[in-house]
Amino acid sequence: MRKQFVGVRLRRLREERGLSQAALARALELSPSYLNQLEQNLRPLTVPVLLKINAVFGVDVQLFSEDEEARLVADLRDALTEAGVGDGVALAELRELASTMPAVGRALMSLHRRYREVSGRLEQVSARLGEDWQQAPKPLMPFEEVRDFFYARHNHIDTLDLAAEKLYRAADLVIGTMAPGLLAHLARRHGVRLVMEDGGDRPTRRYDAASRTLHLAADLTAGQRAFHMATQVAFLECGDELDRLTAQGDFSGEEARRLARIGLANYFAGAVLLPYQPFLSAAESLRYDIERLERQFGVRFETVCHRLSTLQRSDARGVPFFFVRVDRAGNISKRQSATDFHFSRVGGSCPLWNVYEAFAQPGRILTQRAVMPEGRQYLWVARTVTHGAGGYGAPAKQFAIGLGCDIRHAARLVYAKGMDLSDPDAATPIGAGCKVCERTNCAQRAFPAIGRPLVVDETVATIAPYRGRE
Repeated sequence: MRKQFVGVRLRRLREERGLSQAALARALELSPSYLNQLEQNLRPLTVPVLLKINAVFGVDVQLFSEDEEARLVADLRDALTEAGVGDGVALAELRELASTMPAVGRALMSLHRRYREVSGRLEQVSARLGEDWQQAPKPLMPFEEVRDFFYARHNHIDTLDLAAEKLYRAADLVIGTMAPGLLAHLARRHGVRLVMEDGGDRPTRRYDAASRTLHLAADLTAGQRAFHMATQVAFLECGDELDRLTAQGDFSGEEARRLARIGLANYFAGAVLLPYQPFLSAAESLRYDIERLERQFGVRFETVCHRLSTLQRSDARGVPFFFVRVDRAGNISKRQSATDFHFSRVGGSCPLWNVYEAFAQPGRILTQRAVMPEGRQYLWVARTVTHGAGGYGAPAKQFAIGLGCDIRHAARLVYAKGMDLSDPDAATPIGAGCKVCERTNCAQRAFPAIGRPLVVDETVATIAPYRGRE
């Protein structure tokens, strides 16, 4: 961990608790002079002091986390670039803001969200009046609001994890074969009967509240049936908690709220099939071998990867993963993060990222050690998955799943086997997307970086299509 100077955050904590500097020093069992040096950024924060703050005040250590700082830097870069005012703001200045005044950074992000909403409304009014308003950034779509809701919570909802564990114990569910137990629980507690429906364009899951009938597609696997039954349990038993969590989202409309509620119910279902402590223990003992976890818990590759990205309980953390699902065209249909990794909303994706190479080798797990422009390195695991194809001629959907973590966690993963983690030149250089990528000489660049002047010389041809100035 690099040295962290957190004077502003310590002073803010002291002001919020109404403590003098001397009182805070006594509470943390530090000398007043040492605390003063911490608050003046003359001494870096140490792990023992951080743990003491957590023990005494119950403050989440994420408040002082490097990952939290990196996430805020990435969000601020996106916001300033999208608003067209980021050209004169250096990355070093954003890091300083995120490090020393994170509350100001979060306030700027809140203002940017409001700016998007107002600009979107103005665009709609202008369109009705026949005026051109093409320069305004679009407001977040409902699914983007929901994605950001989970992103802000590091993709971990502890109350739903606890409720899922309670159901797992109370219903005597069996890991790997949960469908019979969930069916018995639905019948016993809610009087719900199950009907399997075959063929046509019927929904995968449909619940008729009047007849208390749950309709599921007949071609689902046992694990998929269990997932949809657990989702229905969430709606029947955790409705109040789903509403409470959704109310915290500050969503712009009913559509986003409904999508969030479904997303939370699906989170609960995943937590039932893969109960937190048993799943974390298995993941650690198997060194996060995804295919072995598939077999042990009776679910598919994508479900295991998604669940691995949620294991961030404060007293029992797994490896903080970034989870993503993409299609062949580069569209990112799922993106959740328990870490600081961030692909830009305005910059697209990077073609050098191994998640796209997975389509050329379907069904095979690919690994990649990747380095971002600022020097952070990650271990990535990618593999294709197929959805649908219930019978001959039925359409199927193919995606690539990517699961990544900071390189410092790589030794805990079986996928690092054989990698030389000590060689700084062994990593593949990737970026957050061409429009915001700082690399000046990338052969795969699709278009110039925003705000960076180009080197345009008709007498020189290079492999890079757009060369930015150093």
